[in-house]
Amino acid sequence: MKFAELTSAQLAALDREQTLVVVPIAAVEQHGPHMPTGTDHFLCTAVAEALEQRRRDSVLLTPTVWLGASAHHLRLGSTLSTALDTYVATLCDIGTSLLDDNYRRLLFLNGHGGNIDPMRVALRELQLPYPDSLLAAGCYWSVADDFIRQTLAGDHKFVGHACEFETSMMLHVRPELVARDQLEDAGPLITDNLHGMFVSRDMRQRTRAGYTGRPDLASPEKGRVLFEGIIQRLEALVDQILREPLGTEHAEFLNPE
Repeated sequence: MKFAELTSAQLAALDREQTLVVVPIAAVEQHGPHMPTGTDHFLCTAVAEALEQRRRDSVLLTPTVWLGASAHHLRLGSTLSTALDTYVATLCDIGTSLLDDNYRRLLFLNGHGGNIDPMRVALRELQLPYPDSLLAAGCYWSVADDFIRQTLAGDHKFVGHACEFETSMMLHVRPELVARDQLEDAGPLITDNLHGMFVSRDMRQRTRAGYTGRPDLASPEKGRVLFEGIIQRLEALVDQILREPLGTEHAEFLNPE
């Protein structure tokens, strides 16, 4: 079910208790010399739409929020970004619109690393006035960390930026947008972690050319395998969220009816 394609009467008739509203959130920003600026938007949207196709009776998909928190890319140019407090407020406004319409289960499905911190803050703010709702958020790839590590060939066994993972996914989803003649090893990635402490460095400080890892090892087949594996795991997540009890007290989660 797609929110934007339904009438208000059709939406009003949905079972609020057993409908999971999925809100894809992404970004438009530089992705090195080989990937389009809309990479996060294209991938997150493709994953969300595939999930909705598999779970049409229970997933209500909103349009993708394409603008993200991308300030750490601004010095490289070709980036659209919003202030952190604006972004948190935007996610809260979207969530409030849905929760005030009595939807009880909400998932922000994220496709951009810079959105992680503000989306968590937004959920903390939303949970206070709506404690009897299930509010979840996470990156679409987070459900498949072990699978992704097993599938990637390079030393960077994680989702970076315009990396082996994202490039493979784009070669599967939108291959015509990938500049294959520009696929090269990104070189060293400067750390943002010192003895367990986060160090705030932007992409101009951390990378040679605005991307990470080994996009030169990407392939359409690898992208197909990754895409399908992620969708299967997201289906299991949807089923689990719909089974989770709704409540405000500890005992309600220990002994659901």
